[in-house]
Amino acid sequence: MTESLSSGSGVAPPDPGPADSLDEVAQRLRMLKVWAGDPSYDTIKSRINAAGKAAGPTGGVLARRTTVADCFKGGRRRLNTDLVIAVVEALHPDVGYVAQWRQALRVAGGEARAAAQVRVQDNLPQDLAGFVGRTAVLNRLRREFRRGDLDGGPVVLAIQGMAGVGKTQLAIHAAHALHRRRPFDRILFVNLRGFHPDPAQPPADPASVLEGFLRLLGVAGQQIPYDLPARVAAYRRLLAGTRTLVVLDNASDAEQARPLLPGIPGCPVLITSRRDLSELPHATLLTVGLFTPDESAALLAGGGPPLPGGPDPDAVARIAQRCGHLPLALGLVNAHLRGTSGWTLTDHADRLDERHQQRRLDVSVELAFDLSYRELPTERRRLLRVVAAHPGDDFDARAVAALAGVRPSDAEVHLGRLHRDHLLQQAAPGRYALHDLIRAYAASRCGDEDPPPERRAALTRLFDYYVATAAAAMDVLYPAGSHREAPSGGAPFAAPLDSDTARGWLDTERPTLVAVAAHTAAHGWPSHTTRLSASLFQYLHGGYPTDALAIHEHARTAARRAGDSAGQAHASTSLGATYAQLGRYGPATEYLQQGRSLFRRVGNQVGEARALVNLGVIESQLGRNRSAAASYGQALALFRQAGHHAGEAHALNNLGEVEAQLGQYGLAAEHVQRSLILFQQLGGRTGEAWTLNTLGDIEIRLGRHRAAGIHLERALAMYRQLGNHTGVAWTLNSLGTLHTRLGQTSSHHQQSLDIFRETGERYGEASALNGIAEAARVTGDAADALAHHNAAHVIVVEIGAYHEHARSHAGLGHAHRALGAPTSARDHFQRALTLYTDLDMPEAEQIRAHLAALDSLAVEHASPDLPAHLLVRTVSCG
Repeated sequence: MTESLSSGSGVAPPDPGPADSLDEVAQRLRMLKVWAGDPSYDTIKSRINAAGKAAGPTGGVLARRTTVADCFKGGRRRLNTDLVIAVVEALHPDVGYVAQWRQALRVAGGEARAAAQVRVQDNLPQDLAGFVGRTAVLNRLRREFRRGDLDGGPVVLAIQGMAGVGKTQLAIHAAHALHRRRPFDRILFVNLRGFHPDPAQPPADPASVLEGFLRLLGVAGQQIPYDLPARVAAYRRLLAGTRTLVVLDNASDAEQARPLLPGIPGCPVLITSRRDLSELPHATLLTVGLFTPDESAALLAGGGPPLPGGPDPDAVARIAQRCGHLPLALGLVNAHLRGTSGWTLTDHADRLDERHQQRRLDVSVELAFDLSYRELPTERRRLLRVVAAHPGDDFDARAVAALAGVRPSDAEVHLGRLHRDHLLQQAAPGRYALHDLIRAYAASRCGDEDPPPERRAALTRLFDYYVATAAAAMDVLYPAGSHREAPSGGAPFAAPLDSDTARGWLDTERPTLVAVAAHTAAHGWPSHTTRLSASLFQYLHGGYPTDALAIHEHARTAARRAGDSAGQAHASTSLGATYAQLGRYGPATEYLQQGRSLFRRVGNQVGEARALVNLGVIESQLGRNRSAAASYGQALALFRQAGHHAGEAHALNNLGEVEAQLGQYGLAAEHVQRSLILFQQLGGRTGEAWTLNTLGDIEIRLGRHRAAGIHLERALAMYRQLGNHTGVAWTLNSLGTLHTRLGQTSSHHQQSLDIFRETGERYGEASALNGIAEAARVTGDAADALAHHNAAHVIVVEIGAYHEHARSHAGLGHAHRALGAPTSARDHFQRALTLYTDLDMPEAEQIRAHLAALDSLAVEHASPDLPAHLLVRTVSCG
């Protein structure tokens, strides 16, 4: 078969559309490779690298044969999207076909996005009390660290071994000992989640781990690079010259760990994994196996006073043998020994022999688990079984109470006892987690002992709890929100008492809610997924776009499979609003149009109006003010017909903003004031803050600076209390403009920029950059103004935001004029004039005046023009 088969076969390439998981992506990629003539991996690599070199230093992808081959393998939980697209282009470089693959990867990305959920920390977990054994390995670790201190080379110590041999505890114990001997400047720790038994909890994405590490190292959001190589470079640059200990626990493979290695002197790394890590650079491999008989005896002797031996002097050796000398099993059995009164060690050894004879398989770890499990009270055994089905990384007593159908106080007691018996780990105060081996064992017991209807009922109670508590939290934080359209879960739950408790619950449980959305979508609870998506929209839209995309995409998939047109409409609209927030107007418009069509099909006026508001947001940010006003007007009429006052308030506020853009200040103020009254009547504090921000912007335009400051400060205080990052950023941006108008310097624009870059809002980032530039022009720093306007210009050209595009050209005109470059200044002013004229905005007249001044060689000393970005921060309607 030749490599030119695709051009002459007449057969269409495989459709990537049905691929909704990473395994299916890999399968269809293999089909494409065969369709394209089955070229070798080396050939594909060469094509990719040739294209990457042709694209120059800022574009393209460079590949290795092994990374190309990995794209075609099944069973993976991470994929490099850019590399997959490069592979597709190398096999069939048709623009339309490549676009189909991009869409398929977005769908399958729900699985990949789960890998972005990772928690990093800047301290070590607690050391294991009474740690025993591993003397030889610990001595080797100390020698390797000393060697690194002496010769100044990188130190990477990879602790390898089977599950249950205590790799994590060994690494933590060694890290504590090293830190006591000579304290490090800082410590970075992460559980890479390499072998979680739940496919919904894939290995952590290295890029996300690096983002977390960079934040711990003090990097502001706007300084964190987007791509993995740049993050690696920033990470290594920050660690250079420091003594930092990096602990990477539970790595899935060398590929996952490689980007996380500092690779510099003074920054040693401890890694644990079940896999071979010999491919890692500078790695010293330390393989740990089962305990020796002496180590086993020492562990069994720990934890309390000596136990009576009984008649058999070899009882301890028999117990250790039955545990297979596996540290995890020995720890469980030791907890059982200490919790059983009146028994000798001989009695325990005899009991283990009996249990061993009753089993068909000689599996030491399962035997130890079984012994601990069978000694638990009936209710605690049942609780452990159902906990294994929890889809999240960790959980609290209330979630477990819902799962098991018990009171939270009883669940807390059971969890404490299970932790004491070494069957649970404490992830944080009040939160618990399962070792993956124990989770697998407990899940197996659940399958054997609990009928499927009981298992499903337990999970339904859990998902009811999360949906209902999320709705309760949203009722407190967003009482006027459209999440009220989502049907109630009808389950008992503990309603948060105040806004701090509500937000704290949402912030703590956000990773779990993403996992619940993934699980319910994939395993037959579609209405729970769609209700979570509808309920959480406003909270997620306040600064968590990555989680928003994951939850809304799961909801859209679940609704589509269930034939739920209304649920699919809500999820599509939420996806569209989130993509618009990220400045990705193409997919945003596509999803919103889908949502609107579905809402019209099911006769949901409120939903259709919501889609129209969000379409108006896109029109507004693209500078199509009259089109945006028309969308808001249609939405307003639909909201009023349906008697939906919260939606009416949203539409009025957004309509007022574009009216102000068009210079219709009286009408704009009237509409925004009406919006403010409605939000105040409804108790919608987020909407109230937004309208106060809008009024502040109108007053800046009208020169009422004192009133503007009062409204903006009130809005900022409310947003901060609500924890709404997006609202805080936009209000800071407006305050920065106010200070610029007053000729005052401030850090408001920079603070705004930090938040926008952290949340990924490209339009806001461009607006803040233009604001910084305008402030620099007021202080006479034309070079700084030029740099920031240029940075804004790059973004607005990419996303097509014509308001900020015109503003950047106007600012560049001023900067070039101040730097003595009238020709460049005139060119930028002319471009700004064209844009402002097309936008039908009053700023066009100001630009004409500047062009006239340049033409007459007059010296322009006017105060800064009013930035055109004001009032374009139209709020997405949830």
